[in-house]
Amino acid sequence: MQRLIDLALGVQQGGKFVTQTHVDRARAAGADDRAIHDTVLIAAAFCMFNRYVDGLGTATPPDDSMYNMMGQHLEQQGYAM
Repeated sequence: MQRLIDLALGVQQGGKFVTQTHVDRARAAGADDRAIHDTVLIAAAFCMFNRYVDGLGTATPPDDSMYNMMGQHLEQQGYAM
């Protein structure tokens, strides 16, 4: 898992920061091609989503407990107003 996290951290910095060493270490630790692919894909997607949200100046709740309240509301009410 740590080698996949190292790979994801390289993706976070930028595609050119992912090296063959990242891949080789992940493989040596037991990761297969699918795990490596999925790690790169998920890390890249999160980078895109974070930039998208930041670029739009999206506000987030100041208190993390609000996420629990919103989750409960969605569970009970769905997305309908």
